[in-house]
Amino acid sequence: MALPENFGRQKQAQSTATILSIGTANPAFCISQIDYPNYYFRVTKSEHMTQLKGKFKQICEKSMIRKRHFVLTEEILKKNASISTYNDPSLDVRREIAFAQVPKLAMEAASKAIQEWGQPKSQITHLIFSSLSGMDMPGADYHLTELLGLPSSVKRIMLNFQPRYASGTILRMAKDIAENNAGARILVVSTEISIGAFHGPNEHDIASLIGQAIVGDGAAAMIVGADPDVLKERPLFLIVSTAQNIIPGSVGAIEGHVREAGYSIQLSKDVPKLIANNLESCLAEALSPISINDWNSFFWIVHPGGSAILDQIEIKLGLKKEKLLATRHVLSEFGNMSVACVLFILDEMRKKSLEKGKATTGEGLEWGLLIGLGSGITVETVVLRSFPITITHP
Repeated sequence: MALPENFGRQKQAQSTATILSIGTANPAFCISQIDYPNYYFRVTKSEHMTQLKGKFKQICEKSMIRKRHFVLTEEILKKNASISTYNDPSLDVRREIAFAQVPKLAMEAASKAIQEWGQPKSQITHLIFSSLSGMDMPGADYHLTELLGLPSSVKRIMLNFQPRYASGTILRMAKDIAENNAGARILVVSTEISIGAFHGPNEHDIASLIGQAIVGDGAAAMIVGADPDVLKERPLFLIVSTAQNIIPGSVGAIEGHVREAGYSIQLSKDVPKLIANNLESCLAEALSPISINDWNSFFWIVHPGGSAILDQIEIKLGLKKEKLLATRHVLSEFGNMSVACVLFILDEMRKKSLEKGKATTGEGLEWGLLIGLGSGITVETVVLRSFPITITHP
């Protein structure tokens, strides 16, 4: 059978991939960081561990977090006591709860992104779904497709158990799809719930204790496409270039493993310095076409792994305090929501830019850097270009 010369080859887009909308969502249950130590030691039946509770209070106070949202409520913990211990086998029940909750939270964020985009769901051609919580078949991508009523022909990619740097990975993938498939509109979703890594306190596992003090739950979504129709779509950020780098000598610095008792995370105390000391060289690949005179000439979207990491980055790169305000705000209001965090920060930045009357979606600046950080230690860099803000009147 003779086939046409270009059979099976997709037509490329004419322009760079663009973020066209953003939506975010959090679970209803919210608790302040001040109240969390008492809550945590009470629900895990660990109030007798007074010295460790005092240490946990100090960790919470230094976290620079004001409040966090969780899928895991006290009611769920009472019904599933094995989750509250440090090491009881509980993977099955954790997985069952995540299986039910991850798609629901994703639907809330995705619905907001689609509503802001303003176009029919039938125009969505691809779905990229990233979640640390979920290893079922069919996955959360399938169930989200059903919940949203997306076309059955939508092309799905499910990224399970992805580390925190995947915030850059999903943008890199969306860019490749959008630019190599003319007319494609990609729904990108990240839903992170901390149920897998919730454990009772143990004096020999301070890394787990730090995790209990900083993680939170949330979902973020966006629509990405190239060649936007400016009469119907409102571009927010161009995805100019991307890169991924492993920090030399960082083996074992950040690790995550699935155990019968849930997820375990190992963190080295050297993580903040390892990131800060190597970040500039990691940015070089993504920024190779751009002449850099001052890091403060960019707007910054950095995964908030913790306040210590942000402090070290500021010092090493000589960043002004206002550069990481959006990042610190999201950390304060929601905690570390893993991959979803950077999309929350991106959403916060463009909203504040509009409120403050800035000229562009990137705090009035043209160029910006989105940085995902995670196990490896791996650094994902995305160079963004902001669009001018246009005020629309009803």
